[in-house]
Formats: sequence, structure tokens, C-alpha cells
Amino acid sequence: MYAIVDILGKQFKVTQDQFVYAPKMEGEEGASVEFDQVLLIGNGQDVEVGAPAVAGAKVSGKILGHLKGDKVIVFKKKRRKGYRKKNGHRQEFTKVLIEKISK
Repeated sequence: MYAIVDILGKQFKVTQDQFVYAPKMEGEEGASVEFDQVLLIGNGQDVEVGAPAVAGAKVSGKILGHLKGDKVIVFKKKRRKGYRKKNGHRQEFTKVLIEKISK
């Protein structure tokens, strides 16, 4: 069984016992989380598509920790003008273990 879930504006295809690196969300490590914006549920040949969400479907999980992604360097330059700007960014994520998909 799999589901497509909207987590804080991003869509993820999830299965049971899978790890997902979602955008940073509120909550302590070990806290349980429920996602009710389930856009699609599939089980073999049976696929149910929501409009926009499947009624009564929920995905529950547990927060395993908060972490940061790799550093991305942003470098801007205009030639012959002496203009150079260097900036770095590290996106924050939350690691979530998907425990149960219910319909």
C-alpha cells in the first residue's frame, strides 16, 4: 500500500516503514504526527484519487529528528564591474518515519 501525501506544501509518495525528509515542522523528537492531506491511495490495482483529498484517509508517522541539508553556494558576479557576491544556504529538514497508512 502506498499514498501520495501533501506535507507542508510538498508532495511525497510514501509507504509503510519508510523515512521521509520533509520540510522542517513543529514537534519534538519522538512525537507522533498525522497527515490528513492524502491526495491518492494505492493498493495493487486499486487506486483511489481524491478531489482534492481522499475523505477519511490519514497517514501517521513519528518524528525522528531535525537536521540540515548540504550547503548550497550562491555566487553572483558581473564581469568587468568588480561586483561579486557569495552566499551560502543550508535547508532545514525533519526526518519522519511513516508508521501507518489508513483509509
